[in-house]
Amino acid sequence: MLLKLLRNGLGGIIIFVDWITRPAKMERTPEQQVMVENELKDMTLYQLYACPFCIKTRRTLRRLNLPIETRSVNQQSPYRAELESGGGRIQVPCLRIQQDGNDVWMYESSDIIRYLEKRFGQAVTH
Repeated sequence: MLLKLLRNGLGGIIIFVDWITRPAKMERTPEQQVMVENELKDMTLYQLYACPFCIKTRRTLRRLNLPIETRSVNQQSPYRAELESGGGRIQVPCLRIQQDGNDVWMYESSDIIRYLEKRFGQAVTH
């Protein structure tokens, strides 16, 4: 009980700090942003709202201007079972990438961020 209370309190503090220090979004031309958003239709981020590693990943999504669908895997969520059956375990964050009829389940925030940086990290040149 005490551990849960402590975790929720720390999670709230982390969320508040994230909110006041949000990074600016990457700018793209409207055409480039539409292309990026079309590619993102095949991606889903499974996450927990107050998880520090999920917050780190969501900050990257914001900075790179990547409106990826997010799915909460809290205890009551139907997405929890989807993550476990598809990815093999309940661990967040997890990026699901659907490609060529197959699903790739990418765990570990650093791996997800590295992948997104490599694929979408090019800034617009004017």
